[in-house]
Amino acid sequence: MEPGQAHLDMQTVVEVEINALSVAGSPRISGEDTEHVDMLTVAQAPLPPIIAHRATMRVIDGVHRLRAAERRGDDKIAVRFFDGDEADAFVLAVESNITHGLPLSMADRKNAAERIIRSHPLWSDRMIASVTGIAPGTVAEIRRRVAGAAAAGRGRIGQDGRFRPLNGAEGRRLAGNLIAENPGLSLRQIARASGISPETARDVRNRLRRGEEPLLKGRGRPVRAPQEQLPAGPADAGDGGEGAVPVRMPVQDRTVVVRRLKVDPALRFSETGRTLLRLLSIHTISPEEWDDIMANIPPHCSGIIAQLARECADIWADFAQRAERNVAEAV
Repeated sequence: MEPGQAHLDMQTVVEVEINALSVAGSPRISGEDTEHVDMLTVAQAPLPPIIAHRATMRVIDGVHRLRAAERRGDDKIAVRFFDGDEADAFVLAVESNITHGLPLSMADRKNAAERIIRSHPLWSDRMIASVTGIAPGTVAEIRRRVAGAAAAGRGRIGQDGRFRPLNGAEGRRLAGNLIAENPGLSLRQIARASGISPETARDVRNRLRRGEEPLLKGRGRPVRAPQEQLPAGPADAGDGGEGAVPVRMPVQDRTVVVRRLKVDPALRFSETGRTLLRLLSIHTISPEEWDDIMANIPPHCSGIIAQLARECADIWADFAQRAERNVAEAV
């Protein structure tokens, strides 16, 4: 999903003619549940607006509410519009039916995972699992069956918003070629182009300056820079293969991930959800903004700020582990 492609207007609700809407492309491969429609038809409380894809007028979320309105004889229904491409509209449809309403069946979820693998091949197994509500291992099995999907791209965008190369050694080789051809490139530019971390790019550059190869001879995996010797956390496992080096994805892509969460009603309409979204939004500022903040830290505050930053990182790491356990327990 690219910046600006997906937008759900949560503030504007419009009345739309029911016969102008389409229910094609639903993630429910077995169709609607008539008992659920019966229950909604006789509901006394007003039903929430449905969500529709503006470009195609397809219902993204709320097919059962639409059918209930038809049974009541309504001509119009309240709609919120989603602006984006059809692939992103389908992702939102799956997310919406995972987080609330009548749950998707396991067959629906697996079918949705296969479709998302095809439309978003750079998304990691964990990322797709978080959307579809199935285990990352199940997503991996589905990916292996999808022709060409397993080898698509140099890496994957993970659930934590980081890009990880599928082959760390290949990333080092590519970085070595880039440095040889363009010695003036910054570490950040090298890292982004080759799918490795800036610290790995620094290690490759230092090796080349010493006349060494980017990789140690006889090793199938890259020699990591000192900062990368720590064992990978749970969020790093299973998305990049052995030897994969966690790499922060570009800030614009991270912003898209947070934007996607902001349109999730389960988060947007709860106080704790809004608090979480505010915390996540902090991490969508650009590297240049971080550099400006760093440059303006008073020297006498640097020590305590560094300590607080590490403690915050530990809190987020613990939070990530607990969130992953929730995913595993829900499947």
